Amino acid sequence: MCSTIAAGRMSQRLVGRLMVRWAEPITRGLVGSPGGYETSPHQTAGLQTHRHFSNRKKTFKSKLWQHPGRKTDMGDSSSDFIMSSQNEDIRRFDEMFQQLVKEMVDDDAQNPEISDAMVRFRKVLEYNIPGGKRNRGLSVITSYRYLVDNDQLTEDNIERAMVIGWCIEWLQAFFLILDDMMDQSQTRRGQPCWYRHEDVGNMAINDGCYVESCIYQLLKRYCRDQPYYVDLLELFQQTTYKTIVGQSLDLITSPDGRVNLSNFTEERYNAIVKYKTAFYSFHLPVAAAMYMAGITSKECHDNAKTVLLEMGRFFQIQDDYLDCYGDPALTGKVGTDVEENKCSWLVVQALRLVNKEQHALLQENYGQNDPSKVAMVKQLYQDLHLQDVYWQFEKDSYTQLLQLINSCHKDLPRNMFVEFARKIYKRQK
Repeated sequence: MCSTIAAGRMSQRLVGRLMVRWAEPITRGLVGSPGGYETSPHQTAGLQTHRHFSNRKKTFKSKLWQHPGRKTDMGDSSSDFIMSSQNEDIRRFDEMFQQLVKEMVDDDAQNPEISDAMVRFRKVLEYNIPGGKRNRGLSVITSYRYLVDNDQLTEDNIERAMVIGWCIEWLQAFFLILDDMMDQSQTRRGQPCWYRHEDVGNMAINDGCYVESCIYQLLKRYCRDQPYYVDLLELFQQTTYKTIVGQSLDLITSPDGRVNLSNFTEERYNAIVKYKTAFYSFHLPVAAAMYMAGITSKECHDNAKTVLLEMGRFFQIQDDYLDCYGDPALTGKVGTDVEENKCSWLVVQALRLVNKEQHALLQENYGQNDPSKVAMVKQLYQDLHLQDVYWQFEKDSYTQLLQLINSCHKDLPRNMFVEFARKIYKRQK
């Protein structure tokens, strides 16, 4: 169904058709509509959109997808047309950041009672939010382009998608400011963690709270009159809650100064990854774009969640590998999972493979802030050939992820999920 629709929609975009009219506003629907759809301020609109998606037929197959001697791959997003659109989105997205900082700070900076705080908060925003890969924020725009027709790609809608994308980047900054303090991390994105500055310290806690508060100011400013506003508020709040739960699981499993390797099970690892990383990094951007597109079907959201949470697990395992084997010049941070007693994928795999003597060595040296002991743990990883284990995992998991996409995308465009999977496969940072 929607894969066929997505093919038609993508083909239209690929031939470079420009937006020719403003999208009609979605009329608010009635609450309590039957059929297993989520209650929403725009439920009826969501039902209409779902039926529209389901009933449309592909009218043509773009020749841009045809390659001599090669079967057409509707998951192929390497076209110059797509790259051009993505590059333009990145440029506009980056330019928007300073505009949003200005909006958050300048008005209150005119108030002499709080102007000093605004000077500080400008520094907080400019230091902590830029510098990342911006994948989460840009995923909102990418997803939205896949989910709607050209007539909905108005300047206003693209702007809102970018603002929502930046809200996710700000949410991540909020998490990272506090996470770096709890983990006593040294660097983030190639620079000292915010709390390590002499004039910051524990004030970073309040700074993080300010960053989070800005999210809801921005959503109110740009989306309050949209039918999906309440859905976005609930989505951000639920995602924040789940991420905090995941952080708690992480801290409980890896307490400071107390190493208990029996805590490091596959089940606990998967729970930490799901709640601490996958919901906000992968589910949140796509779910936000779906609400923007008027998609409120519970089945559609559940199918997307199934794929995106597995993608998030794949991503976090890559992160754990890069913490040990990545190049800090590329990753922007020095790996500290071993000394911080983290429930990392590598230690979980090591515990599955060690003999009795190796287990004792791991127990004695893991979670110790001592370079010689960290080196012994990493040598054990070498002895267990964990790099080979990871490379095989990455290959197998990518194949399984594509199979999951094929079985679960149903009323959503397959290409959207495939593009995200390809972006993270074999990443180095």
